[in-house]
Amino acid sequence: MTNSKVLISGAGIAGTALAYWLRRHGARPTVVERAPALRDGGYKVDIRGAALDVVDRMGLLDEVRALRTGVRGGSIVDASGRRVASMDGDTFGGRAHGDAELLRGDLNRLLHEHSPCEYRFGDAIAALTDTAGGVEVRFESGATETYDLVVGADGVHSRTRGLAFGDGGVHDLGYYVSIFSVPNHLGLDRWELTYVGPGRTALVYSTARDASAKAMFLFASPPLQYDTGDRAAQQRLLADAYQGEGWEVPALLAAADAAPDFYFDSLSQVRLDRWSAGRVALLGDAAYCASPASGQGTSLALVGAYVLAGELAAAGGDHRAGFAAYEREMRPFVARNQALGPANVKRMVMRTKGQVRMSMAMLGLVGRLPGKERLMAKMVAPIHRAATAITLKRYQGL
Repeated sequence: MTNSKVLISGAGIAGTALAYWLRRHGARPTVVERAPALRDGGYKVDIRGAALDVVDRMGLLDEVRALRTGVRGGSIVDASGRRVASMDGDTFGGRAHGDAELLRGDLNRLLHEHSPCEYRFGDAIAALTDTAGGVEVRFESGATETYDLVVGADGVHSRTRGLAFGDGGVHDLGYYVSIFSVPNHLGLDRWELTYVGPGRTALVYSTARDASAKAMFLFASPPLQYDTGDRAAQQRLLADAYQGEGWEVPALLAAADAAPDFYFDSLSQVRLDRWSAGRVALLGDAAYCASPASGQGTSLALVGAYVLAGELAAAGGDHRAGFAAYEREMRPFVARNQALGPANVKRMVMRTKGQVRMSMAMLGLVGRLPGKERLMAKMVAPIHRAATAITLKRYQGL
């Protein structure tokens, strides 16, 4: 990889992590990002299993642990606000074995600080053309440059994937998610509250070092038609989905207008037969989004970046061999983690009032049983097994 010019589309977790590892292997990465600056804030994310090993090999594990959210616990509440069941933060978040939870923006900033390379903010790939010497890239700014390789790390709606692979690959799971910052009007101290109604769930939590709180809404729905650039339309769809709902839902929805980080999208997975085409490859959500319901998107991005850079270096400049080895290493791991998404979301969103009542009763009972920690540990065991379902290689030179 020595002195290879690699363009990475997307300055999220996958893109910045890949830039780090490519530099370690001697390449010259450039990251292009449509946003005018690094995206701050965002939802809390987990680093689990093999991804913890990746962070450790980066020498960043202590810094990651210092940025943990510090969430102490969580409670399930009913429409009146009564706490039906409560548990500690790691159990509530499905964490074990030293897993770390931190805000996406904090992790992204840390990776960016340790990935010194050229970052082109406020620009994006407009066209890709294979040439004898590499990939000619035309940017939206009008600039044109040739790179040895191009990697799309630009999310579930990847522009790079569309240009190099065409349409398709995105599979709607039948749910929508919205996340944004809200005032901490409930006075939460590193605590999470979750309210479950038929076909829709709402939660709010506070973290260390943040005076505000984050709200998340997850609801079942057939496909919705809206302009992805029309925030007002998205807010109306969200309000319509939760019309008449109790608890603190109306107050949380009202805060959406002033939120600087409003996010709304379908809950989807990306499933592709191949992750590379010629000199173009895909990474993270662009290649194998597992959906936020899996809780493994960040870990997949970190592990994928490590493996992709390592296999390209091990292939000694043969990008075809490197891309093929990357797929062989990652596909079983991706399959195990993608399977978590559909299973988890069914537990997060109950379809009927009867299911909600039964779930609340069971949670209330479990909360009073002796040895409840052992019972909850069995519930989170599948997440840990998926998070450790890959043996990381030690690539030469690292």
